[in-house]
Amino acid sequence: MTQVSFNDGWTVRPWASIFAALGGSRPQAVPITLPHDAVLDLDRAPTNRPEHAYFPGGAFEYSKSIDVPVEWRDKRVSLVFEGIYRDAMVFVNSAFAGQRPYGYSSFTVALDPFLRYGEINEIRVDARVHDDSRWYSGGGIFRDTHLIVSDLVHISRDGVLVTTPDVGEDVTTVEVAVTIANESTATDSVRVSVQLVGPDDVVSAQGTAPVTLRAAETAVTRLRMYVHTPALWGVDHPHLYRAVVTATREDAAIDESTVVFGIRRLQLDPVHGLRVNGEVIKLRGACVHHDNGILGAATIGRAEERRVELLKAAGFNAIRSSHYPASSSLLDACDRLGVLVIDEAFDMWAEGKSAFDYSLAFTDWWERDIEAMVVKDRNHPSVIMYSVGNEIPETGDPHGSALGRRIAEKVRSLDSTRYVTNGINGIVSTLEEALTATSRESAAGVNDVLADDTGIANPLNAADFVTRRTEESFSVLDVAGMNYGEARYERDRDLFPNRVIVGSETFTAQIALGWDLVEHLPHVIGDFTWTGFDYLGEVGLGRHAFADEKDTFLGAYPWIAAWCGDLDLTGYRRPQSYYREIVYGLAAGPYIAVLRPTQRQRAPQATQWAWEDSTSSWTWNVEAGTAMSVEVYADADEVELILNGDVLGRKPAGRDVAFRASFHVPYAQGELVAVAYSGGQEQGRSTLRSATLPTILRATPDRRELTADHRDLAFVAVELRDAAGTLITCDDREVTAEVHGAGVLQGFGSARPTTTEGYRTGRHTTFEGRALAIVRPTGEGPIVLTVSSERLDTVKVDLRAVSARPAIPA
Repeated sequence: MTQVSFNDGWTVRPWASIFAALGGSRPQAVPITLPHDAVLDLDRAPTNRPEHAYFPGGAFEYSKSIDVPVEWRDKRVSLVFEGIYRDAMVFVNSAFAGQRPYGYSSFTVALDPFLRYGEINEIRVDARVHDDSRWYSGGGIFRDTHLIVSDLVHISRDGVLVTTPDVGEDVTTVEVAVTIANESTATDSVRVSVQLVGPDDVVSAQGTAPVTLRAAETAVTRLRMYVHTPALWGVDHPHLYRAVVTATREDAAIDESTVVFGIRRLQLDPVHGLRVNGEVIKLRGACVHHDNGILGAATIGRAEERRVELLKAAGFNAIRSSHYPASSSLLDACDRLGVLVIDEAFDMWAEGKSAFDYSLAFTDWWERDIEAMVVKDRNHPSVIMYSVGNEIPETGDPHGSALGRRIAEKVRSLDSTRYVTNGINGIVSTLEEALTATSRESAAGVNDVLADDTGIANPLNAADFVTRRTEESFSVLDVAGMNYGEARYERDRDLFPNRVIVGSETFTAQIALGWDLVEHLPHVIGDFTWTGFDYLGEVGLGRHAFADEKDTFLGAYPWIAAWCGDLDLTGYRRPQSYYREIVYGLAAGPYIAVLRPTQRQRAPQATQWAWEDSTSSWTWNVEAGTAMSVEVYADADEVELILNGDVLGRKPAGRDVAFRASFHVPYAQGELVAVAYSGGQEQGRSTLRSATLPTILRATPDRRELTADHRDLAFVAVELRDAAGTLITCDDREVTAEVHGAGVLQGFGSARPTTTEGYRTGRHTTFEGRALAIVRPTGEGPIVLTVSSERLDTVKVDLRAVSARPAIPA
């Protein structure tokens, strides 16, 4: 089998009917490289939906030409799409070849029936985006594509399954199940050989077996091998093995496939919780949407890897792909970096949440989409749970519970080695009854109840009617996923002593409360905050509005981001991230967060997804003496705040006060210092310094050497700093970025949550002193990024793209 990337050489344009084409009014096609988000180039407008970041929908046509040699006549040729959003229709030489309604499923299209050998062939893909999502979905071929050419007898696509049925420190059993397909017209015999290659690149076990296949038959051969003194995969030591599978006929190789896997043992019970390799693990979890901030929905490999790197560096050890099957790139990164994953299937079943969403296709397609997710992801050691849904209304109904059982059993039939969960929100499951209990009108909706700053959502989730109506839906699961249901944790320990719970979605504002429950209740295995990484759409979900503004759940145009992530759109950590790290016990602090002084005289009004409207800066355009609110986060007995050498006060810190001490400080430029004390001794200190002029433009790449591969990226931090290196947060400027050489500017923007600027124009205004330029290589050679701003010295960043290593056979 030969598998090659099919990402380059495409064009895209707005879709037009054949009648428009006959009239000569078709738009010009634009050359692009996949993955690609067609929506990000469209104009935003206040008349569009805030859930979609005020981007419009659209229909898009992708095209690519391929030269098909005559030699392929005796081969099998197929095209793999890892994800097309949405309602994809695939045509080969104008003939319909395949489709997929769901935007997040990987699917394969057989090209053979439509190919013209010895000629140029045309591939066309149509995709449509409309009112079909509760967040910014992007649109188009947003994940990788692969062309596969194989012999008539070959290893099936995703046809290698590796399991470890018996994991021991001295010896581990590894079973490799290989599916071989014979698409010829004759019986054939082949030999399947497997080598298990350890993290040290040494073969640790091997096996072989003959396989006889009749014409048009598929067979599975299982080889059991034994690895002595295995290197186990875990969050701290993510050791990886490779299963190299070769199919031969008369000693000549006819196919080869390599699968990366890990050896690890999972255990689950309400006494110990979750154990990985015998060690109790509490899931420090982040929910993440699928977009990559200023890249939009384009799932470029290095962007997925960087996101995982940043989340783990911020203290998370687990990710919930909410609410979609995770990309292969994301899971590859989690495997390498040691991050556990809840892999989620759907945001809806048959009951729709948007006018034209996947619910319209669910009953016909859910089994195929479940199979696509599980078969794609079941070799990844990072995946420990599959989630069959998120906030599904049907989970409070007996018929919906029966459907949930069918979905869970479908998952288990494909992979019995991982656990099944479902992110159940008791309010959503019982919405009419819940609204009656809160004396609200049915038009209020679930988000209004959840966002209520009185905190009614959690107690409501523990109501007797929620217990009764969700019992069956919870009973079909291995782990009860609870969205905003912390009030159930202790109660369910007594009501359902065999129930293991994960906080599948929790409020940012309740970090300390939620994590304290996780730490002290063994049957609660973790907490997944909404959200780890900020995202496009559901705009202003975590904003600080004011009581005299129009009461709307989401922000008005030009809001573009949700503004509720621990990390912002560009990957910088926000104050809540540092606070969370202290709550987790991974850092002690102190950390200084200063509330933004803008409009402080107005009565604030924030949702439960909001954190304090703060940043870690002591550079402000306010008059001296302006009253500033300062918070210090610390796991210490007390903290002392010092401004320009003057002690302003000392206050309690630590767990008893939720690790937060608050001060009111008259603003004065200079140096603000927080000192943490425990047992009367200094434990640590943190300093903020006011920036001084002149402003200096800086550009710092994460790496200077890239692989000459469209899956790689360079992330260049563009910052405004003073001569001492202090970030200047109050002198934002428009900056221009240009790329020359063997690369292109893939994206340029800031984390500003409300903006009319785009991310593909090469021109953007910094946000509190920062922006981000993303460079994508187009081939081997030097790349120069030039960053400039009026009245500032121009900065050039030299990068180089070098040849990629040979690809591992698929």
